[in-house]
Amino acid sequence: MSPAPPTVVLVHGAFTEAAGWIGVIDELQRGGIPVLAVANPLRGLSFDAAYVASFVSQIDGPVVLVGHSYGGALITVAGTADNVVGLVYVAAYVLEEGESLRELQDRFPAPPLVGSLKRWTYPADGGGTATEFSIAPEAFPSVFAADVSPTVAEVLAAAQRPLAASAFTEAASAAAWRTRPSWALVAGADQAINPDVERFGARRAGATTIELDGASHAVTVSQPAVVAGLIRDAVHATS
Repeated sequence: MSPAPPTVVLVHGAFTEAAGWIGVIDELQRGGIPVLAVANPLRGLSFDAAYVASFVSQIDGPVVLVGHSYGGALITVAGTADNVVGLVYVAAYVLEEGESLRELQDRFPAPPLVGSLKRWTYPADGGGTATEFSIAPEAFPSVFAADVSPTVAEVLAAAQRPLAASAFTEAASAAAWRTRPSWALVAGADQAINPDVERFGARRAGATTIELDGASHAVTVSQPAVVAGLIRDAVHATS
């Protein structure tokens, strides 16, 4: 009897939520691969990575961690959990230990996303306020979801969840790709993360990489079969 495949844990990034994986989840489930999509708190790199690591550690058996966008930074840290056997980066940041999102992004020209952010505040510990960012709704389709229908893009814009500003400056405390095999998908038409950032991180990690020339940042929505196919490769390689 062959062993059960690893459980796939999907970690969404900023300006989206777990339902953004719906097409990928469907593809994996129809292939008999167990899958869970974690709700990313989006409150900062160290907090979010600890949350993901805690979630993963409570799963019986091996796990393949998948991160989209900012979720890639989280799996880089949380992927050091003992039962993580592989990492998959989807249009994602792949950080080095001691590096922040801003430091990695500043190596390359800024994407259109940078000029399209809307600032919000929320209550912080001690009675003060903290800052978070979302994408301006009018900019969301072109910046985040240029290859999905306008109707779907509007829904995604309305359902987006903001990211705490502190997430941009916190340094990664670990780089799990140094001890785990990794795979990466580069979205060639990404306007939220410069595709060169994705390429650089994937190359530095030695990831098995595919690139989709016309894919937007919302590649999990626009091309779920391709994303699921890469995840399936990771599952088979680590089973």
